[in-house]
Amino acid sequence: MQGLGELESTVMDVLWRGDGDRTVRDVLEELSQERELAYTTVMTVLDNLHRKGWVERTKVSRAFHYRAVMSRAQAEARALRAVLDAADDPEGVLLHFAQSATEEEITLLRRVLRKRR
Repeated sequence: MQGLGELESTVMDVLWRGDGDRTVRDVLEELSQERELAYTTVMTVLDNLHRKGWVERTKVSRAFHYRAVMSRAQAEARALRAVLDAADDPEGVLLHFAQSATEEEITLLRRVLRKRR
């Protein structure tokens, strides 16, 4: 995900896959299936994500509970928007994308654009 480091992206994946708020321990337990991490490492990553505006947190008893502030689709759309905003030729970028789009993607784009009008 644009603007996030590898571990930050991995933690966001955990939050997006989860149901509801997650504690540091919840995230650590899920990540420990794939890699060995310290509790403090996960806590620091979640704190950084909070500071960057990717997650909200609520204190419950002595622990923070974290949740993503936007869905994965919203974050990906924001990343695409940033690419277009930074492009020297946004029209060219869109044209190249359209040429590489599948029939299903083209149908979806047409449907969304019709609704927008």
